[in-house]
Amino acid sequence: MNPLTPAELPPLEVFEAEREEMRAALIAHKAPRRVALGDRVSVLFEDRETIRWQVLEMCRVEGIRDAAGMAQELVVYNELVPGPGELSATLFIEITEAPRIRPELDRLIGLHERVALEVGDARVPARFDPRQLEEDRISAVHYLRFALAAEQIARFDDPTTPVALVVDHPNYAARTALAPATRQSLSVDLRGDPAPIWRFAATPKPRPAPRPLAARGRVRALELAPDRVVVEAVPPAPPFAELPDDLALELLGLAREIAADWRSKGRASELAIDAAGPHARIEIRAR
Repeated sequence: MNPLTPAELPPLEVFEAEREEMRAALIAHKAPRRVALGDRVSVLFEDRETIRWQVLEMCRVEGIRDAAGMAQELVVYNELVPGPGELSATLFIEITEAPRIRPELDRLIGLHERVALEVGDARVPARFDPRQLEEDRISAVHYLRFALAAEQIARFDDPTTPVALVVDHPNYAARTALAPATRQSLSVDLRGDPAPIWRFAATPKPRPAPRPLAARGRVRALELAPDRVVVEAVPPAPPFAELPDDLALELLGLAREIAADWRSKGRASELAIDAAGPHARIEIRAR
């Protein structure tokens, strides 16, 4: 599989205009590529399309719009694209109770030596990113690769050959046979580049006018898109550095109110303060 190139990243305004459509396509693309490995570990197999989304989403969150900045993000994320004859994945250790996170992770020290892909009777050990490894600690997210020989790739493509993802750590053991849809998707990784899951328009689609969402005193909220709301003063306020404290509190109060409403509906969000713009604004973005 080839690394992504800057030419494959659309301008950020094009991505933002079509983000929801690409997100739906990505969810469908990821579904067979996510494998549960027991009740606490899951593995998401990455490819050029999952990485392209990560780059574009990071640029959106960080406000990186220039071609040079986006290309630099691409350099970092291209390290996760699998090479020829490889499968690349992100492993998640999922522990939801905060007090248990560190003790449970400590119990899994040495996991990087105990994860493998079984192709028939051959065992392909996972190669974890050495930059993430420490002798006495383990993180909840790891990047790993499986390098398959030509014979193993041929057997991977043979539906009569059993293929499974395994972990056999002394404190955690699980084995999951890969479903046919998963193997079909991963076979593309082993033999070349996947077809793009979304083809962007050459120019941004016209955006609908912002929809008034709420108003409180001297501030209002406008919905720019289903996943973006901006809170601003009416009339426009000066930059945050020059903003009176009471008006800043009004802006923050309405932004927090909307974020809390999203949270109550199961939507994660983040607040982004426009500190460099000519007018004080707070943006609420879906995560």
